[in-house]
Formats: sequence, C-alpha cells, structure tokens
Amino acid sequence: MLPRGRPRALGAAALLLLLLLVGFFLFGRDLECERRERGWRAEGPGFLPYPLTPHVPPDGRLRGSASLDGELTWDHNRSACVPLRSLQPKCELLHVAIVCAGYNSSRDVITLVKSMLFYRKNPLHLHLVTDDVARNILETLFHTWMVPAVRVSFYNANEFQSQVSWIPNTHYSGLYGLLKLVLPDALPPDLARVIVLDTDITFASDIAELWAFFAHFSDKQMIGLVENQSNWYLGNLWKNHRPWPALGRGFNTGAVLSLGGHDTLSPSAGVILLRLDRLREAGWEQMWKDIFNAVIKEHPGLVLLLPCIWNVQLSDHTLAEHCYSEASDLKVIHWNSPKKLRVKNKHVQFFRNLYLTFLEYDGNLLRRELFGCPSQPPPRAEQPWSSSFSPQLQQALAQLDEEDACFEFQQQWLTVHRVHLTFLPLDLLPSEAHDVTLVAQLSMDRLQMLEALCSHWPGPMSLALYLTDAETQQFLRFVEASMVLSARSNVAYHVVYREGPLYPVNHLRNVALAQALTSYVFLSDIDFLPAYSLYGYLRASIKQLDLGSQRKVALVVPAFESPHYRLSFPTSKAELLALLDAGSLYTFRYDVWPRGHAPTDYARWREARAPYRVQWAANYEPYVVVPRECPRYDSRFVGFGWNKVAHIVELDAQEYEFLVLPEAFTIHMPHAPSLDISRFRSSPAYRDCLQALKDEFHQDLSRRYGAAALKYLTALQQSRSSA
Repeated sequence: MLPRGRPRALGAAALLLLLLLVGFFLFGRDLECERRERGWRAEGPGFLPYPLTPHVPPDGRLRGSASLDGELTWDHNRSACVPLRSLQPKCELLHVAIVCAGYNSSRDVITLVKSMLFYRKNPLHLHLVTDDVARNILETLFHTWMVPAVRVSFYNANEFQSQVSWIPNTHYSGLYGLLKLVLPDALPPDLARVIVLDTDITFASDIAELWAFFAHFSDKQMIGLVENQSNWYLGNLWKNHRPWPALGRGFNTGAVLSLGGHDTLSPSAGVILLRLDRLREAGWEQMWKDIFNAVIKEHPGLVLLLPCIWNVQLSDHTLAEHCYSEASDLKVIHWNSPKKLRVKNKHVQFFRNLYLTFLEYDGNLLRRELFGCPSQPPPRAEQPWSSSFSPQLQQALAQLDEEDACFEFQQQWLTVHRVHLTFLPLDLLPSEAHDVTLVAQLSMDRLQMLEALCSHWPGPMSLALYLTDAETQQFLRFVEASMVLSARSNVAYHVVYREGPLYPVNHLRNVALAQALTSYVFLSDIDFLPAYSLYGYLRASIKQLDLGSQRKVALVVPAFESPHYRLSFPTSKAELLALLDAGSLYTFRYDVWPRGHAPTDYARWREARAPYRVQWAANYEPYVVVPRECPRYDSRFVGFGWNKVAHIVELDAQEYEFLVLPEAFTIHMPHAPSLDISRFRSSPAYRDCLQALKDEFHQDLSRRYGAAALKYLTALQQSRSSA
C-alpha cells in the first residue's frame, strides 16, 4: 500500500511531465530557431543559412527543381524557422520604390499597396516614380486615404526617360519598365536601402520580413533578387531565340528588349532589394548600361539570392510550381504575364482569389494605427498626407456626441472620403473657349442610366461615383461590356469610396466639378436626360451671349419630368410642348415641390424666343450652366434636401445673373426613390436635422455677406410660414 500522499505526488509528477512534453512540441521548434538564430548572428551580416547563389553546372544551365531551390542546405521555401522578422526594429521606417505610369497602372498599384498595408507592422515611405497622369491620381488618393504611418514622395518620371530611351524596347510596359535602372540616381542621395516593387505583385506576408534580408547582405552584395522561374534565359524557346547572357536561369526581369542581336530583360523584376549607397559607390550608372542580367553574369557577387517564395512568378511558361508546391507559405505573387489574371496555370484560381481579396478589400479598414510607433511628421512640406488625420479633424471628431440626434449628419460632414480620380483612361481633345462639361454624381443603383446619358450628351463629362471597393470592379466590368460606354474617351469617372450612412451628395458634386477641364460646366443630375441638341446649343449660346467677359451669368436649363419609364424623347421644343399638353410630360416636381422651379416661369418659356432674366426666390434650385470657377457646393448638406438650393443661394449672393435659355430643356426619368429621400419623408428627426443645417448655413451667410444676406433669412422664414 502506497503511503498517504504518494498518489498525489505521482499525479503531480505525471502532470508536470505532460506539460513538459506539450511544451516541447509547441515551443521546441522555437527554441531550435532561437539556437539557429544565435548561430546565424555570430556569423555576421553577410551570412544566410543557404548559399547566396545556386550551384551552377559546368554548362551554366540550372535544371529541374534545383534551379529553383538551388542545391540549398536549408529549406528556404519554408518560413517556420525564419529569424529575419525578429531582427527588425519595431518601428523602423521601411522604404519602397514603385514606378507607376498611366491610368491602368494607377489602379494596379492600389491593390499592391492594400496587400502591403494589410500585413505590415512598420511605418512605410513610398517613393513613387510617376508620369503626370499617375501623380495626379495617386497624390489625391493618398492625400484622402490618410493611412497612419505612411509617407509618400513623388518623382517625375519624365526627368529620367532620356537615360533609358536609347534601349530598344518591345515590352508592354514601355520605357517605364526600364526606369528601375536609374533609381540610384532618381531617389534621394541619403537613402541607402529600398525595396523595389512592380505594380503587378500581391503580398501575402509582412514586408518587414523582406526588408530584414538587408541585414544579411555581405560587404560586396548590392542587389537582392529571386531567380527567374522560367526557361527564358536557357534559350531555344523558338527559332533564333538568343537571350542575353545570364547566370543560370537569370533573374526575373519582366520587360523584353532587343539589343545587339540579343533578347534580354529589363529590371522590372517584381521584387528587388537595392543597397543604393553601395550601387552609387560602385558606379552603377555606368554598369547597368551593359544591361542588367549581363552585369550580374559578370559580377555574380553583387547579388543576394532571395528565396523563391518572395517572387512566385505566374508567367505563361512558369516553373514556379517547383517553388510553391513545396513551400509552407508564399510571400509574394507576381503576375508577370501580359495576360495577368488570365494567365494559363492550373493553380491560377488559388492565386486569383488571393488577388481579388485585396482588389475588393475595403481600403478604409486599412486606416489602422501602428500602436507603439509614434506618428512622425512629414520630412518635407509637400507631403501633408504622410501622417494620419490632422489634429484639427481628430479634435472635431472627438467632440461629436453620439447621443445627438444629428450625429450621423455631423459625422458624415467630417468624413474624409478616399478619392480615385480618372478611374478609367481619359482622352480629351483640346477644348474650345465655349466648351461645356456635364457634371453629375451617382451611386451604384443609378449605373444603368449612364448609357442613355452618353447617347444624349456627346460632349465631355465629369462624373463622381460613390462606390465601395467591390462595386468599383462591378462598374469596371459594366463599362467594358457596354459598347456605348467603352467607345467614349471623353468621360471622366472619379470614384469616391463609400463611407458612412448618408449620401455625401455635395461632396461628390465638388469632386466632379473640380475635375472639369472646360471653361463652362452644366451642373446636372444623373437621372436627367438633356435634349439631344443641348450640348451644341449651349456652346452656341455661350458664344452668342459673350459670357467670356467678367459678367457673372448662370444659364438656366428648364427641367421637366416623365411619369413613364418609356418615353418617345422629344427632339425639339415643339415636340416637348406637345407632350406637355398631352399630359405625357410635366414641369419638374410641379406636384410635390413647385417652388423649386417656379421662378423659371414656364409660361413665359413656352413663348420665349430669346434668353430672359429671372429673379432668385426662396428654395429655387434650377439646373444651370456656369463658369468652371463658380462657387463650390456646401458639403455639410448630405443625404436628401436643400443641397442644390444652398448652391443657388450662394450664386445669387455672389451676384450671378439667372438667364433662362428658350430652346434648352432636360427631362427627369423615373426611378425608385433613394434611401435618403425615404428617410426624409418618414423621419421627423431627419427633417429636424436638415433644418438645423439650414440655420447653420444662414448664419455662415451672414458672417460672409453681412446685411446683404438678410434677404435669404427673411425669404426662408416666409417660406416656413406659408408652408
């Protein structure tokens, strides 16, 4: 019989043994990693636990999986025991360089940046080498994205094109794919290290893990690259295929060139690590002119070979399966085929889903603080978007009371929306002095009205679309599938990303208005179809009325409405009057909001042969043509109600003259009511909040215009009493 207490002691010993065994299985690998890490650190910064370059057979050609994995002594496709991230200082600023040009590339770079931001734990400084188009788009986008701990610097690509224009180039990226060669010259001289990325890659890991490889460069290594995952450099892919000399399979370099009878590749390599300080000291500016892979063949000691998982290349003839089929996880996916997502690969759906995850991911969710990393001020005044929300905006948001009945209105007004200008390519002809741009805004539920609008208005348009990230892709597919829309190159689409419960109608209008490039703008709504002849008629009227002088004029386009979804659209004023008399058309909102358009004086318009002047009246909200420099809309008006009225008040306060055009008209087409108008009609609290906005607006008018603004307050009070 065991002594009393012995069973408890044995039980405790057994439990302790069990815990030790569990700890061994759970943490034994980490202890082994720590042991290896101490050993690697002892070897110094030039050491990596695998050979720096793969073993090259006597014929210079790497074959089979050995070409991708090398004949490595360490499984560099696996990340279970990678110590590199632990070596990274918590808040070290990581530098990333990207060359981006044009409309389509500007869209691609956003998906790349989203994938980077999703995993990152360090502050980032993006160095963007762009043309004028991309800079206009990306400068606005990052300024409005306001991601904490992200700095952005821009460099003019045009200043460096002459350095690479002598190289014959047949790659779809053009000269811009070659500009990575001149980064040591283009980037600031005090910048020592940078990760260079193509726009067609997707991260699946923290970029700090990639940055950590810099600590393992030897004293002579300057470039970190992943080996090419195809047989391009081995030659004989087709008749007379003569690739430029390269080390083994060479390194993934994207752009096809032709020089001296050889085909080669430019350094659009997907992922490159550059020690800029060493490249400058070694005279890289002269070395690269011998072409990238040829330089590496002659100077293999320049290169640190990165694990293949940091650039899984999905080209048409890729051998990347040798890499990703054996890897425990992947770090970077590179769509380095002109076919992009349509590349032929039996596993393409897996990679495509990863890409689509970030393509449609809500970018607003990436406005995440890096806890423990202090917000750093921008290094130069031209980078105001390099930190998070401004202190003034943060203070205003903090002062909002969530219990306030009008909290949603106040919050929506203060919301900073991401804006992606010219989401699709734009090709405008030089405008004439009297040209007019139609300005409007829409959400996803009005998308179907675009085709009809384009059929009625052949001139330039500037449209702001209020969409989620996922809806932008639906919009893109809609335009590509439409013969009408895809044929138009003079329509500028500006995406304002959805955020908040109320529709920011006047902010959308201001975005579209600010991007109009003609001297005059027609301020319309997406659910109105202008007369077929209106574009030409407006241009002629502006010229005839000599509006190019200092005269402030708002040309009024009379508005009508149809109760029918199908309408035989009138081609002239005479046909419109016939439909009006037959009861097939009505003056706009004659039954629910007559005061909105009554000052237009439709009875006079029926007989008018020349433009006539009308006076402002309370609640007047006509559709007008004004100079592009007109006052902007008041963005405090969100949702439904008084958004156009306030703008017309502002025009009158600035002494604009209202002239009604006798042959102009536009017709509202029926559609389901919006959520905001439904809330306006059903919620007294909603209407009370709108009234509070009106009162604030009139107080601001009084401060800006003094006694001259009293007539607007008086008119508002009279309209209340009459209602």
